[in-house]
Amino acid sequence: MSLPQPVPPSWKDLGKSSGDLLGKDYPIGSTGLEVKTTSPSGVAFKVTGTSNPAGVVSAVGETKYANKKQGFSFTQSWATNNALNTLIELDNNLISGLKLDLNTTLVPGYNLGAEKSKPSSKSAIINAAYKTPGLHTRANLNLFKGPTVTADAVLGHDGFLVGAEAQYNVSSGQVAGYSAAVGFSAPEYAVTLLASNKLSKFTASYYHRVSRDVEAGGRAIYDAAKPADGVALEVGTKTYLDSAAFVKAKINNTGVLSLGYTQSLRPGVKAQFGLALDTTKLNGNDAGAHKVGASFTFEG
Repeated sequence: MSLPQPVPPSWKDLGKSSGDLLGKDYPIGSTGLEVKTTSPSGVAFKVTGTSNPAGVVSAVGETKYANKKQGFSFTQSWATNNALNTLIELDNNLISGLKLDLNTTLVPGYNLGAEKSKPSSKSAIINAAYKTPGLHTRANLNLFKGPTVTADAVLGHDGFLVGAEAQYNVSSGQVAGYSAAVGFSAPEYAVTLLASNKLSKFTASYYHRVSRDVEAGGRAIYDAAKPADGVALEVGTKTYLDSAAFVKAKINNTGVLSLGYTQSLRPGVKAQFGLALDTTKLNGNDAGAHKVGASFTFEG
């Protein structure tokens, strides 16, 4: 008798374990601040800001109202680039396992003369996702780009995963892109092979939870459209020092070594520090070859 099959990850989450290991918790090249609060009525507020070495500051303010009982949420954000984003979500509201959302973005333009003008831009994307044991499928319609329809599906059975994605431009009547992936996922490790960009770019990734306190992973990327670039390699690890702190390290084939340290100072307060060293220029005078950064999170 076969065991009940779990819901497989969505297409965008294939290889997520290795992607998070190699991509998150490295606040390099900027200083960031994130503040999260929740009102007694359940409305969540979040403000994030970053400052780069040139002194340019960018920030986003976000407000989210969620009614979990009804499966409804409304999120609105406003960024310093004047982009206004609205997200309306319905989760398990109409059919069990079905999620619908509408994501819109509006950036007003301005005209201050021939030398200072910018046209307005807008986008609206309708998303639908359905998940059930053994199947996770999604589709979205980009109303102002094409319009373009993107659909993907992932099938899972006993840890084995197979998925595909396709994009179709309604105006031109042409397939804009397609991708495919296979993988295997277990509680302690995961392996994924992805062929994207019309099966011309190949990404192989792995993730391994070595022990309760140690994780390791790697990724290799080859783009057939750019054979001169060869294969891009990156490996990394994560080690928990205790229940409140961990360190991460990764290195790629160009010799860039990145280090990250995360410390929970107290409940709701987290500090992160990052460092990137170009090991091929340790004896040089190029200060731009090495980068540092920090990020602080306050949640209450």
